[in-house]
Amino acid sequence: MSNDAMGAGGIARRGLILILSSPSGAGKTSISRYLLQEENEAQPGAMHLSVSVTTRPRRPSEVDGVHYRFLTVRQFETLRDQGELLEWAEVHGNFYGTPREPVEAALAAGRDVLFDIDWQGTLQVLGKMREDVVAVFILPPSAAEQRARLERRAEDSAEVIRRRLANARTEIAHWPDYDYAIINRDLDESVKQVRAILRAERVRCRRLSGLADFIRTLDQELAAQLD
Repeated sequence: MSNDAMGAGGIARRGLILILSSPSGAGKTSISRYLLQEENEAQPGAMHLSVSVTTRPRRPSEVDGVHYRFLTVRQFETLRDQGELLEWAEVHGNFYGTPREPVEAALAAGRDVLFDIDWQGTLQVLGKMREDVVAVFILPPSAAEQRARLERRAEDSAEVIRRRLANARTEIAHWPDYDYAIINRDLDESVKQVRAILRAERVRCRRLSGLADFIRTLDQELAAQLD
């Protein structure tokens, strides 16, 4: 168990699942990258990114096993049909999913797991592990800025960008399913907001095992002070 998961009086913290979702171009990937960097600089090993599997073709800037595990459709279907995926979805004509076993192991060890997934995957994870999940929806400041970000990325064709913008309307409609919403006007400020959410959620009573024993001991000590 990580040092961050341990507290005074033998209190241990169960890890949490932090989900960041957004329509394409809203900035969740950049927020995820900086969040991971800052969290692990403060406490090495405190958080890791859940590496999804996907049937989407690899982009030139991506590394297999780091950004995604790139699978064939048949490989993906085998994992799905064997119940080895915590969530899966079809997005923009491709399949995405999250292997369950490494997530369960991380939470039990007191480590947090960051999910960069869409609303379909979020609803599945919420349905299976609600008590472990903190879900944050990232919004672009405007439709024009969202398009500009997609164009600056220079990795998608004009038709793909148009399809992503069209799909954004459906994606944004699911914001009420999330615990928090952040409008990403400024990247640094958005990262600060997510870190503030993370700090607060880490000390929720339900995540702290041994807390009841600690409080019982504290109450006994207080009673003794009154004698």
